[in-house]
Amino acid sequence: MTARWLRGAVATAATAAFMLPASPLAASPALAHAAPVSAQASPQAGPAPATVAKKLLDAWLRRDRPAASRVATAGATTTLFSYPFRAPDEFAGCSGNACRFVHTSVRVPGGLRGILMIVSGGKVTKVYASRHLVKPSAAAGHLFDAWRRGDRNRGLEAATTTAVKTLFRTKYDPKGVKYFFQGCGSEPKGYSCAYSYEGGGMFMHVRGSKSRGYEVTSIGYIAD
Repeated sequence: MTARWLRGAVATAATAAFMLPASPLAASPALAHAAPVSAQASPQAGPAPATVAKKLLDAWLRRDRPAASRVATAGATTTLFSYPFRAPDEFAGCSGNACRFVHTSVRVPGGLRGILMIVSGGKVTKVYASRHLVKPSAAAGHLFDAWRRGDRNRGLEAATTTAVKTLFRTKYDPKGVKYFFQGCGSEPKGYSCAYSYEGGGMFMHVRGSKSRGYEVTSIGYIAD
């Protein structure tokens, strides 16, 4: 399959409309309880995951890195302190050892809708967070990399639940067909980023803007 053929396909691929509002800038309101979400693993012995997660969030809100380091790994702390948006306004609960804090008054890129903390051994060992990606290709690449790693939560940082569900229906096979990124082209309501492979092509439809951040909203396939 040639790049020229794919560029033509990108220009004509159908897409779904999706636009994001401006990024939040104000300080976070108090956290409230809501329904729990799905987990990746079983809860660990020790402090309740919710207790640990809330301690980390509180340390972040106070910009207190030493306090954060007492309840989280260095990697988790770095990810949280790099969060580009205002603090989420709702605690969405924990399911197993996965605890979420979400935005309810603003929309941010991705189906994660905020921050997801994975708690293990009395510490937050991993933080997933909504991303502010300023190029369509960055959103497509982030989702593809998450699929390659088999990490749905990482995919939700820069893609909708619909896009992640579609892509993860098939497990990435490192020994299978090779994917080649062919770039992104504009389409009526955003961009379409193409990956070619023997026998067809995959198109990630991206919405957003540089100021709001880009996200993958849907995925389509074309057979050769």
